[in-house]
Amino acid sequence: MRIFTLITAFLLFFSQTAWSGMDEDIVRVRLEWERIKYQLPVKEQETAFEKLVKDSEKLAAQYPNRAEPAIWHGIILASYAGAKGGLGALSLAKDAKKTLEQALVIDPNALDGSAYVSLGSLYYQVPGWPLGFGDDNKARELLQKALALNPNGIDANYFYGDFLYRLRDYPGAEQSLRKALQAPAREGRKIADEGRRQEIATLLEKTREKR
Repeated sequence: MRIFTLITAFLLFFSQTAWSGMDEDIVRVRLEWERIKYQLPVKEQETAFEKLVKDSEKLAAQYPNRAEPAIWHGIILASYAGAKGGLGALSLAKDAKKTLEQALVIDPNALDGSAYVSLGSLYYQVPGWPLGFGDDNKARELLQKALALNPNGIDANYFYGDFLYRLRDYPGAEQSLRKALQAPAREGRKIADEGRRQEIATLLEKTREKR
Protein backbone atom coordinates (compact mmCIF):
# COMPACT_ATOMS: atom_id res chain seq x y z
CA MET A 1 0.00 0.00 0.00
CA ARG A 2 2.84 2.35 0.91
CA ILE A 3 4.59 1.61 -2.39
CA PHE A 4 1.39 2.39 -4.31
CA THR A 5 1.02 5.66 -2.42
CA LEU A 6 4.62 6.63 -3.19
CA ILE A 7 4.18 5.80 -6.88
CA THR A 8 0.98 7.83 -7.05
CA ALA A 9 2.65 10.78 -5.34
CA PHE A 10 5.60 10.58 -7.74
CA LEU A 11 3.36 10.48 -10.80
CA LEU A 12 1.35 13.43 -9.49
CA PHE A 13 4.51 15.42 -8.84
CA PHE A 14 5.92 14.54 -12.26
CA SER A 15 2.68 15.55 -13.95
CA GLN A 16 2.52 18.88 -12.11
CA THR A 17 6.17 19.58 -12.89
CA ALA A 18 5.64 18.79 -16.58
CA TRP A 19 2.62 21.08 -16.85
CA SER A 20 4.47 23.79 -14.94
CA GLY A 21 7.26 23.58 -17.51
CA MET A 22 4.71 23.77 -20.29
CA ASP A 23 3.15 26.88 -18.78
CA GLU A 24 6.56 28.56 -18.55
CA ASP A 25 7.32 27.70 -22.16
CA ILE A 26 3.94 29.06 -23.26
CA VAL A 27 4.57 32.32 -21.42
CA ARG A 28 7.96 32.63 -23.12
CA VAL A 29 6.45 32.08 -26.57
CA ARG A 30 3.49 34.35 -25.80
CA LEU A 31 5.70 37.21 -24.63
CA GLU A 32 7.80 36.95 -27.78
CA TRP A 33 4.65 37.02 -29.91
CA GLU A 34 3.50 40.16 -28.08
CA ARG A 35 6.89 41.81 -28.59
CA ILE A 36 6.86 41.07 -32.31
CA LYS A 37 3.21 41.96 -32.84
CA TYR A 38 3.11 45.21 -30.88
CA GLN A 39 6.68 46.48 -30.49
CA LEU A 40 8.58 45.47 -33.62
CA PRO A 41 8.42 47.51 -36.84
CA VAL A 42 6.09 45.95 -39.41
CA LYS A 43 8.92 45.37 -41.89
CA GLU A 44 10.75 43.20 -39.34
CA GLN A 45 7.81 41.09 -38.25
CA GLU A 46 7.84 38.50 -41.01
CA THR A 47 11.35 37.30 -40.21
CA ALA A 48 10.70 37.36 -36.47
CA PHE A 49 7.47 35.36 -36.78
CA GLU A 50 9.20 32.85 -39.04
CA LYS A 51 11.68 32.14 -36.26
CA LEU A 52 9.00 32.02 -33.57
CA VAL A 53 6.93 29.53 -35.58
CA LYS A 54 9.77 27.03 -35.22
CA ASP A 55 9.77 27.46 -31.44
CA SER A 56 6.00 27.13 -31.13
CA GLU A 57 6.01 24.08 -33.39
CA LYS A 58 8.49 22.35 -31.07
CA LEU A 59 6.39 23.29 -28.07
CA ALA A 60 3.20 21.90 -29.60
CA ALA A 61 5.02 18.67 -30.52
CA GLN A 62 6.34 18.37 -26.96
CA TYR A 63 2.81 18.44 -25.52
CA PRO A 64 0.63 16.76 -28.18
CA ASN A 65 -2.24 16.11 -25.77
CA ARG A 66 -2.58 19.69 -24.59
CA ALA A 67 -4.57 22.34 -26.42
CA GLU A 68 -2.74 25.42 -25.14
CA PRO A 69 0.56 24.91 -27.04
CA ALA A 70 -1.39 24.05 -30.20
CA ILE A 71 -3.46 27.22 -29.84
CA TRP A 72 -0.38 29.39 -29.58
CA HIS A 73 1.26 27.61 -32.50
CA GLY A 74 -1.88 28.32 -34.53
CA ILE A 75 -1.92 31.97 -33.47
CA ILE A 76 1.72 32.41 -34.40
CA LEU A 77 1.25 30.68 -37.75
CA ALA A 78 -1.68 32.98 -38.49
CA SER A 79 0.37 36.03 -37.47
CA TYR A 80 3.23 34.89 -39.70
CA ALA A 81 0.77 34.51 -42.57
CA GLY A 82 -0.51 38.04 -41.96
CA ALA A 83 3.00 39.46 -41.91
CA LYS A 84 4.00 37.55 -45.03
CA GLY A 85 0.91 38.42 -47.06
CA GLY A 86 0.10 37.46 -50.63
CA LEU A 87 -0.55 33.99 -52.00
CA GLY A 88 2.51 32.70 -50.17
CA ALA A 89 0.63 33.17 -46.90
CA LEU A 90 -2.19 30.77 -47.83
CA SER A 91 -0.25 27.63 -46.94
CA LEU A 92 0.59 29.14 -43.54
CA ALA A 93 -3.06 30.00 -42.98
CA LYS A 94 -4.05 26.44 -43.84
CA ASP A 95 -1.47 25.11 -41.37
CA ALA A 96 -2.85 27.47 -38.72
CA LYS A 97 -6.39 26.26 -39.45
CA LYS A 98 -5.36 22.62 -39.07
CA THR A 99 -3.51 23.30 -35.81
CA LEU A 100 -6.39 25.25 -34.29
CA GLU A 101 -8.87 22.55 -35.29
CA GLN A 102 -6.69 20.00 -33.52
CA ALA A 103 -6.69 22.18 -30.42
CA LEU A 104 -10.49 22.30 -30.47
CA VAL A 105 -10.64 18.51 -30.55
CA ILE A 106 -8.38 18.33 -27.49
CA ASP A 107 -10.10 21.02 -25.44
CA PRO A 108 -12.45 23.63 -26.96
CA ASN A 109 -12.55 25.56 -23.67
CA ALA A 110 -8.78 26.03 -23.40
CA LEU A 111 -7.57 29.61 -22.98
CA ASP A 112 -11.18 30.84 -22.75
CA GLY A 113 -12.02 29.62 -26.24
CA SER A 114 -9.06 31.27 -27.97
CA ALA A 115 -8.99 28.58 -30.64
CA TYR A 116 -12.50 29.63 -31.70
CA VAL A 117 -11.40 33.28 -31.87
CA SER A 118 -8.29 32.62 -33.95
CA LEU A 119 -9.97 30.11 -36.26
CA GLY A 120 -12.93 32.43 -36.77
CA SER A 121 -10.63 35.30 -37.67
CA LEU A 122 -8.92 33.11 -40.26
CA TYR A 123 -12.23 32.21 -41.88
CA TYR A 124 -13.17 35.84 -42.54
CA GLN A 125 -9.70 37.07 -43.50
CA VAL A 126 -8.61 34.27 -45.83
CA PRO A 127 -9.97 34.36 -49.41
CA GLY A 128 -12.80 31.99 -50.23
CA TRP A 129 -12.93 29.25 -52.83
CA PRO A 130 -11.13 28.58 -55.16
CA LEU A 131 -8.08 30.27 -53.62
CA GLY A 132 -8.67 29.59 -49.95
CA PHE A 133 -11.08 28.32 -47.32
CA GLY A 134 -12.61 31.66 -46.34
CA ASP A 135 -16.25 31.47 -45.26
CA ASP A 136 -18.15 34.28 -43.51
CA ASN A 137 -20.87 31.96 -42.19
CA LYS A 138 -18.27 29.70 -40.59
CA ALA A 139 -16.46 32.73 -39.21
CA ARG A 140 -19.63 33.99 -37.55
CA GLU A 141 -20.35 30.57 -36.05
CA LEU A 142 -16.87 30.25 -34.56
CA LEU A 143 -16.69 33.80 -33.24
CA GLN A 144 -20.09 33.45 -31.59
CA LYS A 145 -18.91 30.26 -29.91
CA ALA A 146 -15.91 32.20 -28.61
CA LEU A 147 -18.21 34.90 -27.25
CA ALA A 148 -20.41 32.29 -25.58
CA LEU A 149 -17.37 31.02 -23.69
CA ASN A 150 -15.86 34.43 -22.96
CA PRO A 151 -18.52 37.13 -23.50
CA ASN A 152 -16.41 39.94 -22.03
CA GLY A 153 -13.09 38.96 -23.60
CA ILE A 154 -11.16 41.69 -25.40
CA ASP A 155 -10.04 39.47 -28.29
CA ALA A 156 -13.39 37.77 -28.90
CA ASN A 157 -15.21 41.10 -29.00
CA TYR A 158 -12.53 42.82 -31.07
CA PHE A 159 -12.46 40.18 -33.78
CA TYR A 160 -16.24 39.96 -33.89
CA GLY A 161 -16.32 43.74 -34.26
CA ASP A 162 -13.74 43.57 -37.04
CA PHE A 163 -15.75 40.84 -38.73
CA LEU A 164 -18.94 42.92 -38.60
CA TYR A 165 -17.06 45.98 -39.86
CA ARG A 166 -15.92 44.07 -42.93
CA LEU A 167 -19.53 43.04 -43.52
CA ARG A 168 -20.48 46.74 -43.31
CA ASP A 169 -22.57 46.17 -40.20
CA TYR A 170 -21.22 49.34 -38.64
CA PRO A 171 -23.69 49.61 -35.72
CA GLY A 172 -22.97 46.00 -34.75
CA ALA A 173 -19.25 46.53 -35.15
CA GLU A 174 -19.30 49.60 -32.93
CA GLN A 175 -21.23 47.77 -30.24
CA SER A 176 -18.73 44.89 -30.17
CA LEU A 177 -15.73 47.19 -30.24
CA ARG A 178 -17.04 49.28 -27.36
CA LYS A 179 -17.56 46.12 -25.37
CA ALA A 180 -14.01 45.08 -26.19
CA LEU A 181 -12.73 48.34 -24.73
CA GLN A 182 -14.55 47.56 -21.50
CA ALA A 183 -12.85 44.18 -21.13
CA PRO A 184 -10.96 43.71 -17.85
CA ALA A 185 -7.18 43.81 -17.94
CA ARG A 186 -5.53 40.40 -18.23
CA GLU A 187 -2.87 39.45 -15.74
CA GLY A 188 0.57 39.46 -17.35
CA ARG A 189 -0.82 40.70 -20.67
CA LYS A 190 -0.12 44.43 -20.43
CA ILE A 191 1.62 44.68 -23.81
CA ALA A 192 -1.11 42.71 -25.57
CA ASP A 193 -3.91 44.63 -23.88
CA GLU A 194 -2.42 48.01 -24.73
CA GLY A 195 -1.74 46.97 -28.32
CA ARG A 196 -5.21 45.53 -28.79
CA ARG A 197 -6.84 48.65 -27.33
CA GLN A 198 -4.98 50.77 -29.87
CA GLU A 199 -6.29 48.51 -32.65
CA ILE A 200 -9.81 48.81 -31.25
CA ALA A 201 -9.58 52.61 -31.07
CA THR A 202 -8.38 52.78 -34.68
CA LEU A 203 -11.19 50.55 -35.91
CA LEU A 204 -13.78 52.44 -33.87
CA GLU A 205 -12.74 55.65 -35.56
CA LYS A 206 -13.12 54.02 -38.98
CA THR A 207 -16.53 52.71 -37.94
CA ARG A 208 -17.72 56.17 -36.88
CA GLU A 209 -16.60 57.59 -40.23
CA LYS A 210 -18.75 55.01 -42.04
CA ARG A 211 -21.94 55.80 -40.09
